Amino acid sequence: MESDPEALKEILEPYVPLGQSGLLPALHAAQKHAGWLSQPVATQVANALKVPLADVHGVIEFYSMFYNEPLGKKVIRVCTDVACALKGADEILKYHCEQHKIQPGQTTPDLATTVEASPCLGMCELAPVAMLDEEVETNINLDAGTSEKGGPRSIVGGSIRLLTANCGKEEPTFITSYGSYRAFKKVLLMKPTDVVDEIKASGLVGRGGAAFPTGIKWDGAAKADADKKYVVCNADESEPGTFKDRILLRDDPHSIIEGMLIAAFAVGASKGYIYLRGEYPYVLPVLERSLSEAREKGFLGENIQNSSLTFDIEIRVGAGAYICGEETALFESIEGKRGFPRVKPPFPTTHGLFGKPTVVNNVETLANVPLIINMGTEEFRKIGTEKSPGSKLFCLSGDVEKPGLYEVPFGVTIGELLDMAGGVAGGKALQTMLFGGAAGAFARPDQLDVKMTFEDLRTAGLPLGSGVLMVFDESRDLRKSLAHLGKFFAHESCGKCYPCQMGTQRQMEILNRIAAGDILPGDLERLEDVGWTMTDSSLCGLGQTASTAVLSAIKEFPELFVENGK
Repeated sequence: MESDPEALKEILEPYVPLGQSGLLPALHAAQKHAGWLSQPVATQVANALKVPLADVHGVIEFYSMFYNEPLGKKVIRVCTDVACALKGADEILKYHCEQHKIQPGQTTPDLATTVEASPCLGMCELAPVAMLDEEVETNINLDAGTSEKGGPRSIVGGSIRLLTANCGKEEPTFITSYGSYRAFKKVLLMKPTDVVDEIKASGLVGRGGAAFPTGIKWDGAAKADADKKYVVCNADESEPGTFKDRILLRDDPHSIIEGMLIAAFAVGASKGYIYLRGEYPYVLPVLERSLSEAREKGFLGENIQNSSLTFDIEIRVGAGAYICGEETALFESIEGKRGFPRVKPPFPTTHGLFGKPTVVNNVETLANVPLIINMGTEEFRKIGTEKSPGSKLFCLSGDVEKPGLYEVPFGVTIGELLDMAGGVAGGKALQTMLFGGAAGAFARPDQLDVKMTFEDLRTAGLPLGSGVLMVFDESRDLRKSLAHLGKFFAHESCGKCYPCQMGTQRQMEILNRIAAGDILPGDLERLEDVGWTMTDSSLCGLGQTASTAVLSAIKEFPELFVENGK
């Protein structure tokens, strides 16, 4: 497809006033128009936004969903991460490549089709999954020739339905069903400091994995002196095994918007961003409609609900970079740069997006905020345990009878959660569970009685992480699964710091050899050495946790890493 310069000029006009911060949406729009980002297209984008051409090329090359070479009219992305690999993703990728007589990552000579292996598409409970352009294909069965298209519904269950009260329905919950933002109207009658104190008293901590106290984060931004402040929703859910935020965003978008509004009132922010991962294109129209509804009802804009609060929200769509789930890399991405993490301190509460005080929370965390305000701290803390109050969303995938999203109070045991999902699929014995996500740890079958609280999991040596429980039955070859984890981190390392850049590559090479049965003496020790080096010296959380699952496997299953091990 040839680019029409005049048509592209018109397409780029909305992003011109944004300068470099408009680069990400401008590149998305340009690629959609031209098919790919050729040198002339990149040059036109650079000139329109007054951004150096080298910076434009740097951004294009950084993100896996931007292309500087001709792309097929149809793009088939097959998820090959752990949950999908368990369900035959490698065979599906091979099938599509053979059908089109190309290798993964290649395009047919007639530019009709591109086939590529994709990192996690965030639909692990519906594995195996592929994305055909922007349409999702799930539960693919090559032998039967069947699949489900168009975003089939996920199982949403659990022993409590607070955060997920509006989830699991056929259609998203739009504002006519959601209601009139009761929690936000309640905080408008409060002092901002009282709202911060309420969130502090609730004991809410971040639900994205870091578990930092939300109220303390808000308090820091509220006390920071600045002419402008921001609230950012981190919806770049990219951890293999995690899909909870996708379901909340699609099924109950107004709970996220209301949570951002309350945060904005509490800290004095005037602008918000939702950073949506590029692999969720079908969620974008839902969010756009929901934001329009909020504006029409007077919940976004100037002097909201006749108050002094002026606040609006803009969506930024990522382009395939796991590192952008790290908060400072996310800021860099919104600002139109490569998604490199920043050195901390300074911290986002004083020097965040565009160098201004910023509150950044993930989707599940923000969904808790209206709930806490409506219920009150005392009632909220009756759920869960004293040190881990509230409920938690868990993503169950792999060899489980009913994969899906489950909401439970903190304190439920691992075994009880597994039973809610019907236990191990096919009546097979449990081999292990990957707890916490790709950066998690392996739980043993004898740990089913461990309570899922921050304190109990810490004692058991298991990270809560992003709320992942991926089940492996007795028949699974863990060496192959570890190789898929190694490939994921090697692919997603941004390369800014040397320990992660080289460490993830060496880890992948060793794991690939082990999976192929080519184990060399000392491989176990080499993996430990690489792993601890990354943990101790990497710049950000990606490198610091890239070997967590591998080190856990070495501890629990050392026989996997030695010759003739079973």
